[in-house]
Amino acid sequence: MNRSLIFDSPFLLGFEHTRGLIERAAKAAAESYPPYNVEDLGGGALRITLAVAGFSPDQLSVTVEDRQLVVAGRREGPQGKAEDAFLHRGIAARGFVRSFVLADGMVVDGATLEHGLLHIDLARPEPETRVQSIPIRTAG
Repeated sequence: MNRSLIFDSPFLLGFEHTRGLIERAAKAAAESYPPYNVEDLGGGALRITLAVAGFSPDQLSVTVEDRQLVVAGRREGPQGKAEDAFLHRGIAARGFVRSFVLADGMVVDGATLEHGLLHIDLARPEPETRVQSIPIRTAG
């Protein structure tokens, strides 16, 4: 992946973390399985819906670590019939790891598995206004 030259500017000091977030988001966007939707529910609430047909709740995990939401699906052993019994296999039967970078202050309200769709609800509480007065010292 090419480094963004904009963050190498001498006028942008202390943005190394932002560069890392952008690189993580670009890597996550390159993943294509499972498909997902992101909905704006209003009031700062979001819902991520992933198509996880065939996975049971015990085969799925949703974790948040360092502002990264990670959804994983694990398959153990053979699924259903033997591999040679399929004439066409269009439904994926593989495990996955899908990640999303969360903004500061985003919290996961919960996750629900319903009709093969995993809904993950997120909230973005209103940030508190912070005003800081900096004292001015005199030299000498």
